[in-house]
Amino acid sequence: MGEVVIELRNIIRDFKLGPQTVHVLKGIDLDIKKGEYVALMGPSGSGKSTLMNLLGCLDTATSGSYNLAGRDVSEMNDDALAEVRNKEIGFVFQTFNLIPRQTALQNVALPLIYAGENKEIRNVKAKNVLDEVGLTDRIDHRPNQLSGGQRQRVAIARALVNSPSIILADEPTGNLDSTTSLEIMRLFDEIHDKGNTLIVVTHEEEIARYARRIIRLRDGIVESDQINTSTPKSKC
Repeated sequence: MGEVVIELRNIIRDFKLGPQTVHVLKGIDLDIKKGEYVALMGPSGSGKSTLMNLLGCLDTATSGSYNLAGRDVSEMNDDALAEVRNKEIGFVFQTFNLIPRQTALQNVALPLIYAGENKEIRNVKAKNVLDEVGLTDRIDHRPNQLSGGQRQRVAIARALVNSPSIILADEPTGNLDSTTSLEIMRLFDEIHDKGNTLIVVTHEEEIARYARRIIRLRDGIVESDQINTSTPKSKC
């Protein structure tokens, strides 16, 4: 494993609901190293979704510090956070979040537009990652011409295209059948083997067991943080 890519110290997140203050995260300390494969789990109300939003720079903490890939994101403004999201984090969503009118190639290249790459470089990089996820023959297809599993592969390719510090996958198999879910988790294994840092947010034990480390939240704190020695891959 490499250096620490995520460092959280005493992360607190409160929300105001009328006159009340709801304490969702109650002092989270967490280190994730480059190249780790982590599952983040927790029941409804545990703070899992709030922590995911903080890790993805979609939200900011009430207090505490967050260092991502050597940068302190705790006090960044919205523009700086948007830049970090584009360059440092690759997102994979349960609902794929693809643009319907654009081809697989165009969807994958989208983060590179925001990064300021020219069209030729964008297309080369997008084609390369689509090849990595096994969709070379689908680059000109639009989302409605693809199966659910293929759409998720496009979403994964889009997450990879900027070579981010981490890939954050939120319930990545939630809209897929069991066979396709297995294919996607095997793809995540391949991505991890290439040295990528993966954080998979899931409520499914069957999905979490693919990770090498499982962090469980309950009532806004880390309930357990354990190395997983029984991944499906380890049993092959």
